[in-house]
Amino acid sequence: MTVADATGAAPGGNQAQTDLANAEFWNELCGTSLARHLGISSHEPESLRRFDDFYLKLYPYLLDRVPVRRMSGQRVLEIGLGYGTLGQQIAASGADYTGLDIADGPVRMMNHRLRMLGHSGGAQQGNMLDCPLPDASMQSVVSIGCFHHTGDTQRCIDQTWRVLEPGGTAYVMVYNQFSYRRWIGWPGATWQALLRDVGLSRTSIAVSDAERRAYDADGTGRSAPETDFFSIRQVRAMFSRFREVSVRKENCDPLVRSGKILIERETLLPLLGRAWGLDLYVEATK
Repeated sequence: MTVADATGAAPGGNQAQTDLANAEFWNELCGTSLARHLGISSHEPESLRRFDDFYLKLYPYLLDRVPVRRMSGQRVLEIGLGYGTLGQQIAASGADYTGLDIADGPVRMMNHRLRMLGHSGGAQQGNMLDCPLPDASMQSVVSIGCFHHTGDTQRCIDQTWRVLEPGGTAYVMVYNQFSYRRWIGWPGATWQALLRDVGLSRTSIAVSDAERRAYDADGTGRSAPETDFFSIRQVRAMFSRFREVSVRKENCDPLVRSGKILIERETLLPLLGRAWGLDLYVEATK
């Protein structure tokens, strides 16, 4: 694992190897473990509806951070498709939807969902680091939990800026470097990141396999090949070409002690999630 710099690029790393590893790892749909937990083993409409209902209840803020109803009639690009819940919401809103993912599995799932809707949009396999879409061709770009896995988050943001038309908006989620989970689980690395963030250190610490596994693991327990974490300061610098940028924290775990839940996640979301949340949701207008 290479050390990521302040923009999420991996200096000296082999991007081609990272891309191949990501294509293989994310071919298992993000959300597969949740589907197994729910007893969902098919991609029939009723099964997907059950998955989507649970998913949107699990992340009740998602459709506020990504306002799909505003996207009706817009040309929308989504990068990182996962199980397809959000993409289906976007397409169902009446958007002219395009999906992009480095792995084949999510692309097939999204196209399956679009066919169920009778939607004319489509998803394709491709790499956001070299986005195949023309300049100023999109009115909205959506990427939830993808850019921080690519090995070059800044390039993903630059490509987002390129494909957005003037006045278009990006909705992006990346992992929060200074969430409560990072302070509790990896205080040394988080202190080092804080010193770097405020300009008192230049030292970078590689993200460990255990850290990556705590956020993303496949069915065999393997961690995601690449994961980067960002501060709000970093995010604002990375989106500096955009005219308007807002950043909000969301997401948390339940409070657990000795294997017992003391405070439910739903109770903590508007408190812990907003103050020290796991994720940073960015809304940026070109």
